[in-house]
Amino acid sequence: MSDLKVYQYPKCSTCRSAVKWLKEQGHELELQHIAEQPPTVEELRVLLKNSGLPLKKFFNTSGEVYKELNLKDKLTGLSEDEQLELLSSHGMLIKRPVVTDGKKVTVGYKEEQYAEAWSNT
Repeated sequence: MSDLKVYQYPKCSTCRSAVKWLKEQGHELELQHIAEQPPTVEELRVLLKNSGLPLKKFFNTSGEVYKELNLKDKLTGLSEDEQLELLSSHGMLIKRPVVTDGKKVTVGYKEEQYAEAWSNT
């Protein structure tokens, strides 16, 4: 049984680094391919609530889809529901990896942040 769920893109070097770090800490991981199976709006709502982060932190602002959709200018005009709908319909819009144990959530990968959130010591 996995103790952490990781929404990730296998070709992403940041995701690979995060998964490697988590495995080295002894975590059992449930990996979900973010592009093939993005989180649902409901899953995103829970992740957002548990992360304590503003919704904009869930957007991959350096990604191609973000730029193609010109979201830099459009995002502020969208409601939270519209933003969540957008994220759930385009997995590549989501900043990755997103890691959760069902209670807490991290978005992106910084080793210091992971050490604080996911260390098994």
